[in-house]
Amino acid sequence: MTSSVVTDAAQANAAARTKPARANRPAAKPHGQWKVDGTTPLNANETWKQEDNGLNVRERIEQIYSKNGFESIDGTDLHGRFRWWGLYTQRRQGIDGGKTATLEPHELEDKYFMLRVRIDGGALTTHQLRVIGEISTEFARDSADITDRQNIQLHWIRVEDVPEIWNRLEAVNLSTTEACGDVPRVILGSPVAGIAKDEIIDPTPLIHELSERFIGDPELANLPRKYKTAITGHPSQDVVHEINDFALVGVVHPELGAGYDLWVGGGLSTNARLAERLGAFVSADVAAEVWLGVTSIFRDYGYRRMRTKARLKFLLNDWGPEKFRQILQDEYLGFELPDGPAAPKPPTPGDHVGIHEQKDGKFFIGVAPTVGRVSGTILTSLADTLEAHGTTRLRTTPHQKLVILDVEEDHVESLVAELDALGLSARPSLFRRSTIACTGIEYCKLAIVETKVTAATAIAELERRLADLVDNGTLTQPIALHINGCPNSCARIQTADIGLKGMMLPTPDGDPTPGFQVHLGGGLADSNREEAGLGRTIRGLKVTVDNLPDYVERVVRQYAADRKNNETFAEWAHRAEEGVLQ
Repeated sequence: MTSSVVTDAAQANAAARTKPARANRPAAKPHGQWKVDGTTPLNANETWKQEDNGLNVRERIEQIYSKNGFESIDGTDLHGRFRWWGLYTQRRQGIDGGKTATLEPHELEDKYFMLRVRIDGGALTTHQLRVIGEISTEFARDSADITDRQNIQLHWIRVEDVPEIWNRLEAVNLSTTEACGDVPRVILGSPVAGIAKDEIIDPTPLIHELSERFIGDPELANLPRKYKTAITGHPSQDVVHEINDFALVGVVHPELGAGYDLWVGGGLSTNARLAERLGAFVSADVAAEVWLGVTSIFRDYGYRRMRTKARLKFLLNDWGPEKFRQILQDEYLGFELPDGPAAPKPPTPGDHVGIHEQKDGKFFIGVAPTVGRVSGTILTSLADTLEAHGTTRLRTTPHQKLVILDVEEDHVESLVAELDALGLSARPSLFRRSTIACTGIEYCKLAIVETKVTAATAIAELERRLADLVDNGTLTQPIALHINGCPNSCARIQTADIGLKGMMLPTPDGDPTPGFQVHLGGGLADSNREEAGLGRTIRGLKVTVDNLPDYVERVVRQYAADRKNNETFAEWAHRAEEGVLQ
């Protein structure tokens, strides 16, 4: 194993593994690792998962619950196994954020569901898009959100309608299978796979193989926790690979040609940890087996006793990348992977917003809805608009965006104008382009604050207030604003220029008000950043929802006044004194 296996980021992660020895340390409790401790369940979640595989609930939904209604649903199915088919109960309307932590799940939840449509690689046809749009308008009160994991989420779904929704989705080769739960979640893929002029390797065949072979496989349907995959062959590294459990990033090996660099063990939530390179080069012909090997390690060695420690990042933290790679090779692959190079710094932004030429001479257009919020009506109109302009393909992105493929040059500007009329901008402002937001209190039972409207309001205010900095050329690069309704970081707050974690804040009159803890200077590898890094938190740096535009305007103007040369916001935020960040 070469010394290049562990990068600077890995060394920082490795520091967390070093603990001083302590005399008379009591015997450690078992972690619930199947290959070490046996498969006896050590908590209630592991018990019900073993009693009946989550995939089996589909038959009960179709044959019992959809016919007898919400009240007929078994509690364990409702709060557990339904997730294996992309269904969560949504938040009851009118419950404020201060009650999120004090009410029981059944007190918070409504009799309606969020339904997550799984879109591996983000690949859609206009026919599929129209079906999703029609389902939204007919069954989901016209709701639809594009997520930062390339899925589309619908709300207000009744259990009575789920079988019909499945029939319609599956008729166009879409599904909700394992869109949630302790399973392999949606596979992130490059939105420009197969069409970009500068692509290193096309991951489309691999994503298809993984989806066909392993999604819905009962042998992989009981993992310790959720398991996230990201695969790209594009040099922009456009799938946020550093925060996924398993990731492949396109590289060119000096002797072996184009393939992938292997990363494992990333994840955010309340204990953020960046993935680490294993230093291994993965060729296309063994990539599926490597995915299966890493996934099987998680199944067999992942920690199951405590849900809070059950993600792959905790196992990697204890093992380190060298041991992880050795066990992968020795126990699961049966061969050694060659050492490989790291991918260079991305030369272009990974959100693909704007107008770009494809390798076949046609164009792709990356557009930004406002923080992923669309509707069934918009999706159906979008399908019609694309077909009228001669294209039938599009992709969702890991940045709550859409990329339209295969546009003839003479159709570009007319299509851009019609997309803009739908609220999908190919030339968005810096703030609209770079702001993302989670579902928030509108639908999520875990949320404490509202996010989508808060984000849209902030974007509009910042566009107006900071127009002078944009117009005079002072501000030329997007400043990423990520807004999350709770501590779980679905909107990736630790990897944003300005990350906002929802919480209730005290007020002088004693009544708490919605607000955020602020993280500053985080980011993933991109055209302005060599390596990923987590944001800086400053004790006491919190802002109310109402004061959010004021705070962002103030800190951005401070950055504009203080920065040195071409210093990015993240670089400035990490060196600035605490006082100027308040």
